[in-house]
Amino acid sequence: MAEKLVIMMVNTDPANGEEMGAPIFQATVAAAMEYEVEVICTATSGKLLKKGVAENLYVKPGSGKSVYDFIKDAHDAGVKFFCCSPNLDLFDMTEDDLIPECEGIVGGAYVIERVMEDDDTRMLTY
Repeated sequence: MAEKLVIMMVNTDPANGEEMGAPIFQATVAAAMEYEVEVICTATSGKLLKKGVAENLYVKPGSGKSVYDFIKDAHDAGVKFFCCSPNLDLFDMTEDDLIPECEGIVGGAYVIERVMEDDDTRMLTY
């Protein structure tokens, strides 16, 4: 049985807060089930890890809980968030612009290696 889960957020657009709920919630549930969980934000989803973005997004309008609150809950459960390296240039960010819950920056080789060489890892994409 797989022990690790990688969630790739590549097609989820932070402009639509409701798209953020499922992948972050599923990451939290998997971590609570004691799986090792990583969320890698790339393409447009990379904006989510920039300070000030997730704090102003809501899965449900009028909710008192921001997407950033969900990210903090997931992180507290053990989920590790990573930013894909091209996002820094794409969105004019530096490492200092990333939220504290972001564990670091990874590149395409990291993702390919996890999928192709680690039999204990499963991947979901959003």
